[in-house]
Amino acid sequence: MVNIQFIEHDGKEHSVEVSTGGSVMHAAITNGVPGIDADCGGSCSCATCHVYVNAEWLGKVGELSPTEEAMLSLSTDRKDNSRLACQIQVTEGLDGLVVTTPEFQF
Repeated sequence: MVNIQFIEHDGKEHSVEVSTGGSVMHAAITNGVPGIDADCGGSCSCATCHVYVNAEWLGKVGELSPTEEAMLSLSTDRKDNSRLACQIQVTEGLDGLVVTTPEFQF
């Protein structure tokens, strides 16, 4: 099992424990974490699972694909550490991952 820490834009924390193999978006949705809308269901065709990856984890979550880059370019709240949670696969190496949700999903 892998622990993922979700922090809402207002600082409220949600710690979830999930199996490997799914996405960070799926971990949030199945555990009722607020702030992740996931309108497209994880097909990387929207930006409603936008998260900010804690700096220490940026090198461990993988690279942005061109499609993810295009979807994130639609977000007005984009930062250097922005990612789509549907594109981050949960692996054992992500045990302890910390992500923060933006105030709004677009």
